[in-house]
Amino acid sequence: MKTAIIRIFKKVCLLGFIALFLSSCAGPKVEQYANEKPTLLLSDYFNGKVKAYGIFTDRSGKVVKRFTVDLICDWKEVDGVKTGTLDESFLYSDGTTQKRIWTIKQTSTNQYIGTAADVKGSAIGESAGNALNWSYTLLLPVDGKEIEVQFNDWMYLIDSKVMLNKAQMSKFGVNLGEVTLSFFKE
Repeated sequence: MKTAIIRIFKKVCLLGFIALFLSSCAGPKVEQYANEKPTLLLSDYFNGKVKAYGIFTDRSGKVVKRFTVDLICDWKEVDGVKTGTLDESFLYSDGTTQKRIWTIKQTSTNQYIGTAADVKGSAIGESAGNALNWSYTLLLPVDGKEIEVQFNDWMYLIDSKVMLNKAQMSKFGVNLGEVTLSFFKE
């Protein structure tokens, strides 16, 4: 019995490793967007008021949640580092609300580090051309508990007023769903 459990555990671990390896190899690289215009500068786009409209779809593609987000954004020079605050107020279609305040630091021309109360560690971002890719672990409230889910978050600047955002959410390399947002700068 014990031997069978160990064999099953080894198979599960191997499958998890393969899924993680394959997911890390797949997908676009931010450098592929280097020549796309307009150029995305977070401190320009996320400055002032921004409105977003979004959905969360489960892995089958079914819309599970709809929401809007009001953002108030501000950037300052702090100790020689361009630092932004993105104050997000979420309103979900079921009437619930959520607040997230990001602090984003531009560490070099195309590199960013972001923190928020419900983000474990830091979000790491890289931009090129009109695109930005964020990777981070979000502490997601589910049934009174917090679970850690990984986000692979892509933003694409369409013009000076519109940006589209597509984020894949996973746990242990398994796709849980996707968040799609459209941002409109006021």
